[in-house]
Amino acid sequence: MITYSFLQHYWWFLVSLLGGLLVFLMFVQGANSLLFRIGKTEGERSLLVNATGRKWEFTFTTLVTFGGAFFASFPLFYSTSFGGAYWVWMLLLVSFVLQAVAYEFQSKTGNVMGRRVYRLFLVFNGVVAPLVVGAAVATFFTGSDFVVSRDAMGSMGKGLSPVISRWGNAWHGLDALSNPWNWVLGLTLVFLARVLGALYMIDLLDDAALVARLRRQVLIDAVPFVVLFLAFTGYVLTATGLAYDEASATFSPEPYRYLHVFLSHPTILVLFAAGVVLVLTGIGRTLLKPTSVRGIWFAGPGTVLTVLAVLLVAGIDNTAYYPSVSDPQSSLCLANSSSSEFTLQAMAVVSLLVPFVLAYIAYAWHSIDLGGLSRKQVESDEHAY
Repeated sequence: MITYSFLQHYWWFLVSLLGGLLVFLMFVQGANSLLFRIGKTEGERSLLVNATGRKWEFTFTTLVTFGGAFFASFPLFYSTSFGGAYWVWMLLLVSFVLQAVAYEFQSKTGNVMGRRVYRLFLVFNGVVAPLVVGAAVATFFTGSDFVVSRDAMGSMGKGLSPVISRWGNAWHGLDALSNPWNWVLGLTLVFLARVLGALYMIDLLDDAALVARLRRQVLIDAVPFVVLFLAFTGYVLTATGLAYDEASATFSPEPYRYLHVFLSHPTILVLFAAGVVLVLTGIGRTLLKPTSVRGIWFAGPGTVLTVLAVLLVAGIDNTAYYPSVSDPQSSLCLANSSSSEFTLQAMAVVSLLVPFVLAYIAYAWHSIDLGGLSRKQVESDEHAY
């Protein structure tokens, strides 16, 4: 029998999977952040831009889908975070708008700002987007400053417009940058995106000089990525989390909460371990085998599995996936922040179309990248960026 609790966990799984796909697809941002470091000439930079230009819509579409899924399945989180920490999300949105503008206008006739300005927009998005997403996800463990007034929900049927949740300070999300662990995960995603971007370019580009530079760049970015990732993993496994008691509708702190969830769900632990091994395999093959170009095919799926496991641990077993640092009893978990059972059921039917959508994306991806990409192809393409 499909219970309300099952539907809540099913939708948390889908949201977590979308989160994993989003982090993987940020290889576009990572590659763009390397634009001026790897590309030494106009021809090389044009080749790099056109390589990422083939994929940037996938990242943005996944971001929108991720936000939409969160809104539909866990609306209280959406209203609390997107309505309270809006400066963080606005910064993320602005960076993606600049990215879209850069791709569209950098080669237009009459471009008075010049290509360099628009390419700096790409670099800005390449650094800011993964940093902001990482810092935002880190708050699932470190907490945020908000208060939820659940009594106000009862006023909604009386023709009032109650404020259900409010932010605890005037920084509205930028306060997340005051927690060093948020920076740690944010920078982890920045370096991971750069590694994935380099691996993707190595697989796609038919340019020996660029590929040689990209291999060196993988090592340069992999070292801080591994150090930061291990640091944040250690923090999560030793952190105190909030456990929700449905009978009393209260939260209580539990030392090593996330470690306990990992140990009580061996499947998630296996997903996490497999993901880490795949990411390291992709990096290792690229660095140790000069002829290997398939590192992204290991590191990409590994990224999805690792992020999926981390997000699952943040929310299952009545764990507060969005802790409040100012009022722990205002924290959000799956049981107290989801949509109605009817809404989750209706959306679950629609979600059955997801495999078909993923199959289409895989087909389109394969078709776009078929045959690789060279400077000659870019120069002869009248639709090149």
